[in-house]
Amino acid sequence: MRPTYKGLRPASPHATAAARGSSKKTDTRCEVTLRKTLWAAGCRYRKNVPGLPGRPDVVFPGAKVAVFVDGDFWHGRDWETRQGKLSRGNNPAYWVAKIQRNIERDRQNTRHRQEMGWTVLRFWESEVHSDPGAVVRRVRETLRERQA
Repeated sequence: MRPTYKGLRPASPHATAAARGSSKKTDTRCEVTLRKTLWAAGCRYRKNVPGLPGRPDVVFPGAKVAVFVDGDFWHGRDWETRQGKLSRGNNPAYWVAKIQRNIERDRQNTRHRQEMGWTVLRFWESEVHSDPGAVVRRVRETLRERQA
């Protein structure tokens, strides 16, 4: 189902331009941090593989493990708190609907991949920034389990 924002006023042009300009689809700082840490730990992967549901950030094709690094804002980390803040801000209906749709799309992509026999790991950008080593340990543990 495609998102619909019918009846909702779009964000101001300035806010939209600022949001689009500051968000990258690939090679974000936390993705690069994760990949460098994985590489240093001896994990070999593919990145941004097209044609896979949800476009995982890091893929281990042999083990069928897909890793996503989700931006805290765009993917709804601490959604209850963030939703409250958004509903007090500018154009709340638009932003709440947008983030809720992102959350639902993430769930659908995860479910679809799992149905295809993949293990999906999702990490928040703040997790990668605060302790990339812990994230890599979790990835390595999952790879060991999948290859056993």
